Amino acid sequence: MAELEGKMAAPGFWDNQEAAQKVVAQLKALKAVVSPMKDLSRRVEDVQVHYDLAREADSQEEFREVAATAQQIQADLESLELKTLLSGEHDAGNCYFSIHAGAGGTESCDWAEMMLRMYLRYFERAGYAAEEIDRTDGEEAGVRSITFRVKGPYAYGYLSAERGVHRLVRISPFDSQNRRHTSFSSVDVLPELEDVDVEIDWDKDVREDTYRASGAGGQHVNKTSSAIRLTHLPTGLVVQCQNDRSQHKNRAEARKMLAAKLYQYEMAKRDAELAKLYGQKGEIAWGNQIRSYVLYPYQLVRDERTELKSPHTDKVLDGDLQAFIDEYLRHKATGKK
Repeated sequence: MAELEGKMAAPGFWDNQEAAQKVVAQLKALKAVVSPMKDLSRRVEDVQVHYDLAREADSQEEFREVAATAQQIQADLESLELKTLLSGEHDAGNCYFSIHAGAGGTESCDWAEMMLRMYLRYFERAGYAAEEIDRTDGEEAGVRSITFRVKGPYAYGYLSAERGVHRLVRISPFDSQNRRHTSFSSVDVLPELEDVDVEIDWDKDVREDTYRASGAGGQHVNKTSSAIRLTHLPTGLVVQCQNDRSQHKNRAEARKMLAAKLYQYEMAKRDAELAKLYGQKGEIAWGNQIRSYVLYPYQLVRDERTELKSPHTDKVLDGDLQAFIDEYLRHKATGKK
């Protein structure tokens, strides 16, 4: 950490903005662990002194305060310990976060929009900055797909816990007979990588299409074919970017996303998880969900991987997701999938 701080203090550090931002991000990630550790150490010393004083005074009120402080320290320590589980190569960095509607037509598009609201609330709670990269609205309602760049310490590490299919059971607001419907939407998370060790022949292996941007983007965006879609022909992987008025900037962003997606593709294939992440068996439908949100005939959110449950569906849909993410990280640390 001292070495990074030394770089920031060096003359001309900000002359190269891109390189400077990388150093700043690295320093933030380190401080996210080191600073809380120092604070916890200080608080432990303080509570020890407080306990000694309470014992000398034989004060029950003081003992209760010590116990409450100790419980809070324990909770903060457990939260900090979770960060030690985020030791993957890209866990500390930013990410691309996508939501895709699955089987169910308008129902799933509406569910994808509900998930969009849920995750935007979570980003706010976690202190992450989210920039919309691409969006396709549903034909009648909701969102067909949407992608964000999410910035913040350990954004990829935490949000990768949400990758997978999410299932909703409710009385449909689009059904005049008020029948129960099951909808599916999926989350995909890619690390934002600057230097990706993936060979791409941009001339032979990648098809580029331009189109007019849709959705919220301003009148100028919709008047010009500035949006970019890249298709990697050998794998069929597709990325899109339409957030900027500049076709050049959208192309550069799309290339970064495709490189990251190909990197994850290769890692998944190496880990024998290709079928689950990108193959036909990973379709957004029955049997593949990581979490179920049941609003009728009872209310319950259940994580299928960890079996963690919450009856507070309103709070979860309002972005209260940290308990599910933390539990999955602990679950994953045991070597389970």
